[in-house]
Amino acid sequence: MKNAVKISPVDMDERKNLDLRPGDTVRVWQKIEEKGKTRLQAFEGLVLARKHGTEAGGTFTVRRVASGVGVEKVFPIYSPMIGKIELIKRSRVRRAKLYFIRDKVAREARRQLRRTRMMVNVSGVTKLVAKEEAPAAAEEGGGGEG
Repeated sequence: MKNAVKISPVDMDERKNLDLRPGDTVRVWQKIEEKGKTRLQAFEGLVLARKHGTEAGGTFTVRRVASGVGVEKVFPIYSPMIGKIELIKRSRVRRAKLYFIRDKVAREARRQLRRTRMMVNVSGVTKLVAKEEAPAAAEEGGGGEG
């Protein structure tokens, strides 16, 4: 073909051959427009799901924890607003969809809260102290030796 018409700015073959699977850690570079300029911003996280295969409407879900809060984004595979997709790490998983990770993280957070307890020191400042540390802190303060 002499005059090949380019329909999309996305390299379709490259994205089709990109073997994204649940369990992969990826860095997705999003194009973000601000004040007429376009910049790339990275979103790095775990691929929870891949839906609709390699067809035009295919998507993948990426989860990361930002500032202690779980954030999930669903990216269309062939979106022109995605600059590039980097595969960082590949993990072996035994599920096709990893939605259970949401509950697992919440359980771990609750478990950590159970291990901590509130302590008020002399200045009236409240701080969280792990239960294992609490008896040691009491013994240090009441020593009287020396």
